[in-house]
Amino acid sequence: MNLPPNVRLSDNADYVKKLREIMANNGGYCPCRIQRTPENICICAEFRAQLADPDFSGFCHCKLYYKEK
Repeated sequence: MNLPPNVRLSDNADYVKKLREIMANNGGYCPCRIQRTPENICICAEFRAQLADPDFSGFCHCKLYYKEK
């Protein structure tokens, strides 16, 4: 997946690996969301909205991605 230049993965490589394994086995859904809806497929709708917000800086819900201003 190509990320925007101001978005990066968590610095914790073991955490990133574990989350990616979970998502590979669950159809790509965010591991932090219970509901299996299109909005919860990684990158989830919540973080996509945060990416569009020029004032947002921080992690996505599951802390896999970080957006810098």
